[in-house]
Amino acid sequence: MVRAPRVLWVPLLCFMLALVGCSQPAHFNATDITGADWGRDFHLIDHNGKMRQLADFKGHAVVIFFGYTQCPDVCPTTLSGMAEVTKLLGADSGRMQVLFVTLDPQRDTPAVLSRYVPAFHPDFLGLYGDLATTAATAKDFKVFFEKQPGSSPGSYTIDHSSPTYLFDPQGRLRLYVAYGTAPLKIAEDLKQLLAGK
Repeated sequence: MVRAPRVLWVPLLCFMLALVGCSQPAHFNATDITGADWGRDFHLIDHNGKMRQLADFKGHAVVIFFGYTQCPDVCPTTLSGMAEVTKLLGADSGRMQVLFVTLDPQRDTPAVLSRYVPAFHPDFLGLYGDLATTAATAKDFKVFFEKQPGSSPGSYTIDHSSPTYLFDPQGRLRLYVAYGTAPLKIAEDLKQLLAGK
């Protein structure tokens, strides 16, 4: 029997190991919701006045969070965390888009969003819709929100759920990120999505 020289086995072994590595399923830190039949799209105005939908960001991993600019804790904490994620991604951050959808269109006009959202990172975009569009979009993304009266008509607060959603570069909803997840864990998940996992 003719045996192949040992030198030929080395590249073959490396090739086989690479195939095994490629076939490993992704292990995400966030909850994998791949295949969800909700949260598929939106039609909202960005803080520059441009109508936006998910297809506008094809080729980018998209991060969507719902909140409002007068939120005292959850919203600024989440946006600050995403700014940290941007740093952790390094060069890959150019392939990620963070979108902040306001749940308070009465006060969060595009002008207000244009000052608030980029203060966390200049590439982040605030998204706005009228009351009906906001309600429909939140419902489609399974985001709860409810206005709570304040001491005056303009001093109300908004109770809201606080998930962050991650879409892969093909525009598919993939991950549910719970509030308080460490930026490093989110960055690790985004790197996997950007790598095609």
